[in-house]
Amino acid sequence: PLVESGGGLVQPGGSLRLSCAASRMIFSTYVMGWYRQAPGKQRELVATVTSGISTNYADSVKGRFTISRDNAKNTVYLQMNSLKPEDTAVYYCNARAIYTPTQYWGQGTQVTVSS
Repeated sequence: PLVESGGGLVQPGGSLRLSCAASRMIFSTYVMGWYRQAPGKQRELVATVTSGISTNYADSVKGRFTISRDNAKNTVYLQMNSLKPEDTAVYYCNARAIYTPTQYWGQGTQVTVSS
């Protein structure tokens, strides 16, 4: 029940905004996050945000990426600025329930940073 959008091709130094719309879930009871997986590498955490708007970022994206959520729209966003070629990956939206082991993954959206 997670659908991502907003990926694409961007030049180094550019910006993209990813969106993830959630459905059929009580959105406020989930910690929302973005992960990414580059070719030949393991999936890694990019950022998370709680319903109380507490955020956490990977060191590699601090100061460049901003995660946010709109609980009224059941949507989480990832604003990516100052993009680098090493940010190229498939980006996945994740929802992790606070009170149960339940979690969901989106289908992924490709982000390519290249000149």
